[in-house]
Amino acid sequence: MTLSIDIDDASGVAPFEQLRARVAELARSGALPVGYRLPTVRGLADDLGLAPNTVAKAYRALEADGVIETRGRNGTFVAAAADAAARELARAAAAFAERAHRLGADSEAAGAAARDALRAVYGPGS
Repeated sequence: MTLSIDIDDASGVAPFEQLRARVAELARSGALPVGYRLPTVRGLADDLGLAPNTVAKAYRALEADGVIETRGRNGTFVAAAADAAARELARAAAAFAERAHRLGADSEAAGAAARDALRAVYGPGS
């Protein structure tokens, strides 16, 4: 299995974010199965024509999101991201709810703010 990722230089999205989003999407869809060994930072940088620091930044973000895990010299692998992502989402939602409460917002205002933020990210039809 080869990692099929295209970086669009004309896009307004930073290359590291394009890479992060694509790997996350492939992992969530199952196209990259749990335990799949990802290329090394240098190897993927060479394949994609990116600077190694760009790939390393994307890998760090993916690891922080629980999508991948680094096992020292053994390499970097797709993690069981669904569980980690669900836990992280729950933590983010709880942090938002706590912050909204501290700001004095009622649940209706907090919900409206959350829906507005989701529409800004996912588009108006969400």
